[in-house]
Parts: sequence; C-alpha cells; structure tokens
Amino acid sequence: MEYAVLIAPCAALLALGFALFFARKVLRMKEDADAHGIAAIIRKGANAFLKRQYLVVAVFFACMFAVLGILALTGFVGKFLPFAFLTGGFFSGLSGFLGMKIATAANGRTATAAKSGLNRALRAAFSAGSVMGLTVVGLGLADLSIWYFALKGFYHVVDTGGLTQAQFIASNMITFGMGASSMALFARVGGGIFTKAADVGADLVGKVERSIPEDDPRNPAVIADNVGDNVGDVAGMGADLYESYVGSILSAMALGVAAGMDFLGALIPLAIAAIGVLFSVIGTFFVRTGEDASQHKLLRALRAGTWFAAGGTAVASFLFIWFAAPDNRLVIVPVLIGLAAGVLIGFFSELFTSASYKPTQKLAASTESGAGPVIINGTALGMFSTVAPVLIIAASVLASYFLLGGGEMGLFGVGIAAVGMLSTLGITLSTDAYGPVADNAGGIAQMSGMDEKVRERTDALDSLGNTTAATGKGFAIGSAMLTALALLSSFIAQIKLLDPSFAFDLGIDNPVVLVGVFIGAALPFLFSALTMSSVGKSAQRVVLEVRRQFASDPGILTGKSHPDYARCVKICTSSAQKQMIAPAIIAVLSPIVFGILLGANGVAGMLLGSSVTGFLLAVFMSASGGAWDNAKKYVEDGHFGGKGTPAHKAAVIGDTVGDPFKDTSGPSINILIKLISVVAIVFAQVILAAGIL
Repeated sequence: MEYAVLIAPCAALLALGFALFFARKVLRMKEDADAHGIAAIIRKGANAFLKRQYLVVAVFFACMFAVLGILALTGFVGKFLPFAFLTGGFFSGLSGFLGMKIATAANGRTATAAKSGLNRALRAAFSAGSVMGLTVVGLGLADLSIWYFALKGFYHVVDTGGLTQAQFIASNMITFGMGASSMALFARVGGGIFTKAADVGADLVGKVERSIPEDDPRNPAVIADNVGDNVGDVAGMGADLYESYVGSILSAMALGVAAGMDFLGALIPLAIAAIGVLFSVIGTFFVRTGEDASQHKLLRALRAGTWFAAGGTAVASFLFIWFAAPDNRLVIVPVLIGLAAGVLIGFFSELFTSASYKPTQKLAASTESGAGPVIINGTALGMFSTVAPVLIIAASVLASYFLLGGGEMGLFGVGIAAVGMLSTLGITLSTDAYGPVADNAGGIAQMSGMDEKVRERTDALDSLGNTTAATGKGFAIGSAMLTALALLSSFIAQIKLLDPSFAFDLGIDNPVVLVGVFIGAALPFLFSALTMSSVGKSAQRVVLEVRRQFASDPGILTGKSHPDYARCVKICTSSAQKQMIAPAIIAVLSPIVFGILLGANGVAGMLLGSSVTGFLLAVFMSASGGAWDNAKKYVEDGHFGGKGTPAHKAAVIGDTVGDPFKDTSGPSINILIKLISVVAIVFAQVILAAGIL
C-alpha cells in the first residue's frame, strides 16, 4: 500500500491534462467580430483588476512570510510553514486566475455558439466551467502531493522529537492551508465588492430610474458589471473552493493520523479525493442537451454529470477502502454520508432559490405589493431555509462520529465526510462556474445586437446558471461547516500534540469558553457588516457616476454618443482594493489576539461560536439573495406584468439588496470560519506560550 499514495499526483495530472484539453477546445471555437470587441473590453477590465489586487495581496503575503519566518526560526511554527504559506496562496490565486482567463475567453465564443444552437452554447460555457473545476482540484492535489513527498523524504532522516513520522508530517501539513485561505479571502471579498458594486449601480440607475434593459450598451456600468462576473464569481469562487478542497483534505489527514491509523489515515483522504477527480472528468462528457430544451431538461443535463460522478466515486471509494483498510472498512460510511449530504443541501438550496418552486414564485408574487413586502418575504425565506441544512449537517456529524465508534476515530469520520462531500468538486464547480460565462454571453449578445433568438438561448443558460450557482453555494456552505468542525478538532489535537499535559476544559460552566463562544458568534456579523457596508459605499459611487454621465451627456441615452465604461471599472477596482483590507485583517488577527487573551480554551469556544453563527448566516444570505435574484427573473419572464412594470421595479430593488448577500458577504463567511481555524492551528504554540487565561 505504500505506493497507493501515488494516486493523488496521478489524479492531479489527469485533472490538469483535461483542463488543458477543455481550454484548447474553447479557444478553437469561433468568435464573431462584434462579440470579440466587447469581450476584449471585459478581458482588459478583469485583467486590470486582478493585477492590482495581486499587488495588494503580494504585500500582505510578504509581511506574513516575514512574521512566519521569525516564528519558524524561534521554533513556534514548523520550518517549512513560511514556504508552504506562499505555495498555498500561489496555487489558490493561480486557480482563480486561470479560471478567469478562460471564462473571459469563452463568453464571446458562447454568444457566437448560441447562434448555431442551444447545445453548442451549453457545451462552450460548460467547457469553460470545466477548466475551472478541474484546475482547482488538479492544483490542489498537486500542492498537497508535492509537500507530502517532500516532508516524507525530509523527515525520514531527521529526528522528529519522539513523534512518529506520520504524526510529524500531519501536524506540519495541517498548517499549510493558511496561505490558500488568506488568498481566498482576498479574492472573494475583493471580487465580491467589485461585482456587486457594479451590478447594484447598473440596476438601480439603468433599470429602476431609466427603465433601460439589463446589459444595455447605453449603461456606463454595464462593462463593469460583466467584468465583475469574472473577478467575483469566477476568480473569487475558484480561490474560495480551492481553499475548501485543500482544507478538508488536510484536516482529515491530520485527524486520521491522530486516530492511530498512521500513514493510512493520511492516504485515505488523498485517495478519495483522487477517485473523485477521475469520475468528475468522466462526468463532464455526460453534459449535453437537445435544441430548444426546457429549463428542466437543461438542469437534468448538468445533473447527469454530477450524479454519475457521485455514484462512481461512492462505488470506487468503497472498493478502495475495502481492500486498503480491511480493519477500518466502516470509514466508507462517512464518505457516503458526505456525498449524500452534499446532494441534499444542494437540493434544498435549489428548492428555496429556483423559480421552478413555490418559495421563489410566492416571493415574486409579492412584487405586486411593492418593494417592502419583497424585502420582508425574502428575508423570511432566507431564515426559514436554514432549518434543513442544519438538520442535514447535524445528522451527518452524529452519524459519521458514532458509526466509527466516537473518540478520535469518530472525529476522523467527520473529517472524511467533508472530503466525501467535496470529492466531486471537479464537476460540481464546473456546473457552477459555467454560469458567469453564460451570463456574460447574454450581455455580449445584447450589446452587440445579435438576433433575439441568441439572447433567448443565452438567457436560458443564464437562468439555469442562477440555479446551479445557488446549489453550488449551498454545497460550499455545507462543506465549509463540516471542514470547520474538522479543523476545530484538529486545533484541539494540535494543542495536545504540542503539550500532552495541557488539559482542555470545554464545559459550558467555564466562563472563558462561554466568552470565546460569544466573541466567535459575533465575528461573522462584524465581518458581514464590513463587507455589506463596502458594497454599499462602492455602489453609491457607481450610482453617482452613472447619473453624472447621463446628465452631462444626453446623447448616451439616445445612442448618439458612447458612455465612459472605463470610469466605472476604475471606480469599482479602487473601491474594492481599499474596502477588502479591514475584513481580511480582522479574520487573520482575531484568533491570535483572543488566543493571547483567552488561551486555548477560549479559542476553542471562539471557533465553535463562529462556525455555528457563520454557517447559519451564510445559508440565510445565500438563500435570500438567490431567491430575490430569481424572483426578479421570474417577473422578467412575463409574470405579474413583466419588464418595466412597478412589480418589476420592486423585484429589481429586492435583487439589489440580495446581491451582496449572495455574492459578497455570504460566500466570504465560508472562508472566514475556516481561516480563523487554520490561523489558530498555525499559532497554536504561540497561544500555548502567551495565553493569559
């Protein structure tokens, strides 16, 4: 079994190879001249934003590398951690960057393909999404494989201080997720602020005040809106899910070794992830549909691939564990639980956000009564939507823990459930990432004056993309919660590994723990307040700029002159860069500051509190935002009077409120609850040495 670990690097090469295959497939597709011109402007804006963002992030990483370097020299962290921090951030950023590059190359080609038929447009957009999905899992497994083999070789000849080689490697590798988490936070927050500032600004002035269509070329913020789809929903999402994927595997590896399974405990999570990559690649070829397909048939086409990948992964994982771990064959149960939980959470996310179901249809009906009832009902819908995911996660945790006998083995089961849920990320993310490409394609079709039939096809794909995006967000939130719980267990295990004499007192009668829980519970609210406020401030600047251009040049609305698109892109870029710094600093410093004040017991309480409220808040925001968005589209499809009516304007207002909910604050909370856990693990030695209580 020693060589079975080679399955991970082989799977990484397979994923990256097929990502290259799909990228070349997209680039060989035809792109009309009109579509090319608009797509080129979007590409230029997206590249400019990422270039500026990476410069800001580079300063942060340089400072953190210096801090970690000092801690490594003084023995507070592992000597490899500063370098692993850089590689994690690099691969996380690279996955988002490559996904964004192919998405901006595919949007015009998808619009052109829609001229020939719906299936060709679907294949173009989904091929671009597949590049993102397979790049994320490929780079994630490559990063983990490189460090695993490097540490295994190094610690084969170096004294490990009385620990087994597996324990020493696992305790080092669990800290490696900090770089990926940090990059993901910057990408999600910065990209989310950009995209929602542009989207809200464009909708409020364009649709509500001037009654012009979405993606109308007369709107000065329309290019910024399309750029935002790529930097927020593609580059940001790629970095986000890279971090989730790597974090779940690392925590499961550490818990497996802590459970006494030695290297087998580290091998099983890597193998399950690798198996998921294989079936995700195969599943991408199942996604196709006929012409003039309904939304139901389009959704079934995407589900064919994801269901195949989930089923194949379950069977192959069962066979692997049956032969590789004959003494621990029950480990397959948490894998199946994780896969099932992911499917169920995705279903309930779709139930509460898709216009095909009653909740969103009833929300759309309330638009006839004005914006007030829309906001109230959408908020209530989001709150109600938290119940099912909580019950699913609770059942998954209890089943995974007790079926493996509880104790350290039970905690390993919780970690493996998170890996199982994310094992098919290659294709799950592909179905999610295709949405922004289809959305951009519709905008390009509108701005370049393509035939109405083309716009109908791109709108069908875009509407489906909203459903898959909501499902993907639910999937990401569920996996984040399981991963956060596994990381909490890893923090406790790390403290015990560093100081076997340390006695945790995590009872509810310990005031230090209770204070930690309260502080942790408040962090997601503080974080959301900062990110929501950032979108509001940035959107206000865009609104004022769009109004200024319309007022100073009346020829824009008559089509006699062109708006200054670059000005809105510049406003969104500068605002996003400034506003993303404070939330990132709070996320990184919180576990260190409160670790020194409250000690390890207080930090454990803080991690628990932030995970619980963060999970609920993320589900609530994702569901409310998705429902408001799809209620607007339901009205635009001709229900309750259609476009240009008071009901439509009320729906647009609801959508503008929901935009930062579902695309900025909600997704960023997923990263927050994992990042503070990883930072706590990295600085565990500091907390032990400097903790006051």
